[in-house]
Amino acid sequence: MMNEPTLDKLKQLRLDGMADAWLEQNKNAKIGALGFDERFGLLVDAETLHRENRRLRRLQREAKLKIASACVEDVDFPTQRNLDKAAFRQLANCRWVQQSHTVAITGAAGTGKTYLACALANQACRKGFSAMYRRAPRFFDELALARADGSYPRLLIRIARVDVLVLDDWGMAPIREAERRDMLEIVDDRYGSRATVLTSQIPPEKWHDLVGDPTTADAICDRLLHNAHRFALKGPSRRKPEKNPEKD
Repeated sequence: MMNEPTLDKLKQLRLDGMADAWLEQNKNAKIGALGFDERFGLLVDAETLHRENRRLRRLQREAKLKIASACVEDVDFPTQRNLDKAAFRQLANCRWVQQSHTVAITGAAGTGKTYLACALANQACRKGFSAMYRRAPRFFDELALARADGSYPRLLIRIARVDVLVLDDWGMAPIREAERRDMLEIVDDRYGSRATVLTSQIPPEKWHDLVGDPTTADAICDRLLHNAHRFALKGPSRRKPEKNPEKD
């Protein structure tokens, strides 16, 4: 076929979306009614969409969200949940990511904190931002291991560079001295430059006591809660079997 060399060159140039769209065009008998500019525009659109989808899949894979399917469109707002619909929906534009704000989601177990956090991170990925999900206990263990094997500085740099850090279940256990130092390093790196999402069963008003050391607590809480979007969830557990996709 005369088209084979062109197809090969498109593949060599990694224009896979354009190559696939070109093949589809050749199967469509009505495509000949379009002019060159129109056909070429369709090919460019196909390549652009292909690259956007590929980037999104990579960002979602690297984020390692606990609930990969979580999305802002599926969040519901029953009155007893105490979730401000307008305030939460406003976060879907991801300006809070661009402005390096914190989102603090608190509430009892089962109220959907993790789902909301993953939905916001997934939405950030859809807007082209990078994300990282970690449960706080394992996160601090990961930092401790990195300190032991000498990779601690590299890990801190990687965390500092990610656009959205989701730290889930913060404050589930008493915070140790090393964890206080780690938390201060992380929030200091991210303050004013990257966005953070925290979920906790402990309300922000008690985070100072949670950290323990007053000086360190002042530094951590000031950086986390300045310009923070706060959501205090209420209501019954959402883990009961139901059609709603949300659960904590």
